[in-house]
Amino acid sequence: MENRDIAAVFEEISNLMKIVQDDPKWQFKAAAYDRAQRVIESLPERLDEVARDPNRKLTDIPGIGADLAKKILELVETGKCQYHQEQMKKVPPSLLDLLHLQTVGPQKVRLFYNHLQIQSVDDLEAAAKAGRLRALPKMDVKSEENILKAIEVYRRAAGRFRLDTASDTAEELTAYLREIKSVEEVTPAGSLRRGRETVGDLDLLVTGRDHAGIAAHFAAFPGIAQILAKGEDKVSVKLQNDLQVDVRLLERQSYGAALQYFTGSKEHNVALRDRAKRQGLKLSEYGLFQGEQVVASRTEEEIYEKLGLQWVPPELRENLGEIEAAEKGALPKLLELTDIKGDLQMHTTASDGRTSVEEMAAGAKKLGYKYILITDHSKAVTVANGLDEKRAVEHLARIKAARKKVKDIEIWAGAEVDIMGDGRLDYPDELLRQMDIVLVSVHSRMTQPAEEMTERLLKALRNPYVRILGHPTGRQLLKRDPFGFDVERVFGEAQKLGVILELNANPERLDLCDRHVKLARDRGMKLVISTDAHHPDHFAYMRYGVMTARRGWMGKKDIINTYPPEKLLAALRALPR
Repeated sequence: MENRDIAAVFEEISNLMKIVQDDPKWQFKAAAYDRAQRVIESLPERLDEVARDPNRKLTDIPGIGADLAKKILELVETGKCQYHQEQMKKVPPSLLDLLHLQTVGPQKVRLFYNHLQIQSVDDLEAAAKAGRLRALPKMDVKSEENILKAIEVYRRAAGRFRLDTASDTAEELTAYLREIKSVEEVTPAGSLRRGRETVGDLDLLVTGRDHAGIAAHFAAFPGIAQILAKGEDKVSVKLQNDLQVDVRLLERQSYGAALQYFTGSKEHNVALRDRAKRQGLKLSEYGLFQGEQVVASRTEEEIYEKLGLQWVPPELRENLGEIEAAEKGALPKLLELTDIKGDLQMHTTASDGRTSVEEMAAGAKKLGYKYILITDHSKAVTVANGLDEKRAVEHLARIKAARKKVKDIEIWAGAEVDIMGDGRLDYPDELLRQMDIVLVSVHSRMTQPAEEMTERLLKALRNPYVRILGHPTGRQLLKRDPFGFDVERVFGEAQKLGVILELNANPERLDLCDRHVKLARDRGMKLVISTDAHHPDHFAYMRYGVMTARRGWMGKKDIINTYPPEKLLAALRALPR
């Protein structure tokens, strides 16, 4: 059982306790499950391996006591937890769907359930439209409007999966398929290969001998919930997490054509087929044909070449000008993961991170990074153990002391400073002055009118100590839409002042989105890609940020953390001293 699955069970137990029980004793118990969930999510090793190791104890893991260890062992051995099952029986199963709505937590679910007998998203929508929610404590007309908007986001996200979920699933299935010796190649295609921020389904292209044997092996994958179709060249299944996977079994000679076709996008493919038709050719998943003769099929590169085009990187295949640029030989050289030299947003145990400054630096060094910026939360983010001024000063001193302990990497001292509702920053200038790089972000009051949010952001950018605007639109994929603001004004002000916008690579955010990245590039703006890491393992998120930057046509020169330390510091807004 994966760590994230165990963490999800503990999160659900905590939520159920908060919904069902009103006793402070139970709230204390729920907090223990919350802590355990966060610990489990950030563990660098698999819990099932720890549980089965006779030389290890689950209780040695911080936050895991004897009772929780027993439940983890039960989950590892059986895939279920009896206590979890008992708690689930106390409420209608559909009630927990409400927790997927932005701004709706367990306390509100309890309120809706106890006062209005709301049991589902449909019930809540009907109550909000009828104006029944505003009669509840701490609810008003605006609350109803926000909930209706959250329901709209929830419904729009149905059937979509984050990029990391699809990527992890593809890697697991690829490894499973490669257990068969007759398999030659396994390649994910579709929107995953294009780096789309969310994925509807997963296409895996497989070449090899014995298609029937490969199909039978795949159909026996233990994570399958339902086999939808099984034929000679395709197996379609629904996994236990509801993700549909189509495995397509190909002949080697048509692999390139199939890879091009199934990578998409639909709009890109239509434009390519039209181009082929104008040249007297026909393009399909089997190859590029002139009459009955195959002109190209084995590789994507030869298909594009025969059509008179540069090979188009998958991330650009959206029919947004890439074909015209490829015809002129003018496609940009896109950013590569190996171009990244450092990470400029991360958190340690000083706030809500899981490891020390030194451990984060050591993890970055293993990746070959030349610098990192430590950005623990400011005091306004109480849920993340944000630092007040006294703790922040002490933490800055610890960061600077760590520089002497960890060699061959720059460790810069900063913070992720909250932008308050009126645009003021959560720390005074006297404290900001002591930091190497100041990153600011919005974490609250995200439903402000667009005009107010715009002025809030502009005021923050004008603070002379601000160098980076973190996750600029505040979105959380499949959970929360971006907050509204005047993008042109905010981007323009940032560019004028020399404040760098962040592309937050955490797959929960990918903020900026690819469209905003392209807008920034077209304006001649530089960006920084950061992982918002809370553990060294989270540095792996950088690949998702790089994919998003590539979708925005960005190259190495467009991203400041491809620069060596001295050049990066010179590229940042000069601070008053």
